[in-house]
Amino acid sequence: MQPLPNQIDGVQPLVESENGNQLFPVFIKLNELRTLLIGAGNIGLEKLTAIINNSHEAEIKIVAETVSPAIIDLVAGYPRIKIVQKSFDIADLEGVDIVFAATNNNILNEEIRKVTHEKGLLINVADKPDLCDFYLGSIVKKGDLKIAISTNGKSPTIAKRLKEILNEGIPKELDETLQNMSALRLTLNGDFSSKVKKLNKVTQSLINPKKSFAERHIKWLIWLAAVLLIGAIGFSLWNREPEFKAFLINIDPFFYWFLGAGFAFALIDGAIGMSYGVTTASFSLAMGLPPASASMAIHISEVMSNGIAGWMHYRMGNVNWKLFKILIIPAIIGAVLGAYILSSLEHYSAYVKPIVALYTLFLGGVILTKAFNVKRKKASEKIKRIGALGFVGGFIDAAFGGGWGSIVLSSLIAGGRHPLFSLGTVKISRFFIATLSSLTFFTMLGGKHWEAVLGLIIGSAIAAPIAAKVSNKISAKTIMVAVGVIVMAVSLRSVVMFILKF
Repeated sequence: MQPLPNQIDGVQPLVESENGNQLFPVFIKLNELRTLLIGAGNIGLEKLTAIINNSHEAEIKIVAETVSPAIIDLVAGYPRIKIVQKSFDIADLEGVDIVFAATNNNILNEEIRKVTHEKGLLINVADKPDLCDFYLGSIVKKGDLKIAISTNGKSPTIAKRLKEILNEGIPKELDETLQNMSALRLTLNGDFSSKVKKLNKVTQSLINPKKSFAERHIKWLIWLAAVLLIGAIGFSLWNREPEFKAFLINIDPFFYWFLGAGFAFALIDGAIGMSYGVTTASFSLAMGLPPASASMAIHISEVMSNGIAGWMHYRMGNVNWKLFKILIIPAIIGAVLGAYILSSLEHYSAYVKPIVALYTLFLGGVILTKAFNVKRKKASEKIKRIGALGFVGGFIDAAFGGGWGSIVLSSLIAGGRHPLFSLGTVKISRFFIATLSSLTFFTMLGGKHWEAVLGLIIGSAIAAPIAAKVSNKISAKTIMVAVGVIVMAVSLRSVVMFILKF
């Protein structure tokens, strides 16, 4: 039986109308080819940088009427790159294997593509997918491991985001694994089948890696810590605090104020992903709570919510465990120290209160800055002193009633860390910080102002399942502006009232 006309050796080809990316992925040895780059402006610089980053020894001829200083500086370190400052001519295609067109002249780009095809050469035309024979994908590189990402020219932004996720998620140590596997491969004897079995046995650990105790039991650790904290506090108060029993029997109206505040502030936090600590601290100070009692109420009410949030991020794989291990111990030490110092100064709350008010005034300004999307200079490399950052963030969070997310999360992202993994790691760390600082506050202060504590706990718990739905229907910018203005106004009022007393 003869194969059908559109078959090759009896293999049925894919249906031509099949949807999806029809590009054929390859890795080209540019170090062994002769490359022509036409154009030496910003676009040319982008293409040249991409080539050099992947093929350091590439032989490149650059043809352009005008050459940017940045390209001249870059080329200085690469002797195999030559610049010819002139207009493009068909003769420039002689002795060339592959072509990159990076001019901002669309008519010229189309003409270059035409004569390039006449010479039987492949060409990539910048920002013109329809004129390209091949695309430059987003590249993830870890030593000898290289992953190219393609969206078929549909969305370079998506490719860039995936690159960021993979860069963060794939450890650089994987290159060492590759080198070890290469060395192992050279030592294997026997037929192909036996080699495959040996390699499968060795690589089984990559599929089912050994997890630490915390990674394997994080869900139960979170629930156990939360239940023990709340149970211990409730049992102790019921047996040792007559005022707490009286409060449960004759509920103070103060409770309802904090119940409503906890509900409202948890909704805001769910809508914009921040500000629970700063809004609650500002409200608590305005209602007359001393700073230490306000911080205790905030942190106890955050234990369960952060435990659930941290667990969800863990289930979604958003936790960077290496970052977590570096961050958590200094953060807990800072939080416990901050809670201890603030509790020790409870008798001097009249003097501590304006300091906390100044801090919340600053955070209100931070919220307004985020609302109007004020750009900050992007860091060139990842932040290094993670332990010091965790200590400072934990201390300020406990000592001033909030700020862990504003300080640590924003610093990690600004320092080059991936936002998704930073958020998950900060959230799960926050649970342990809230738990330990709450225990410290409770040990130092006992059952003071429990109408505020219970109000915040119950209010925020009721709001938690509603927050996600509400967040999709309210403008985040509007909420952030309103919160920023209110927090700054309340904080400024506390500062002014303190000044007027003297």
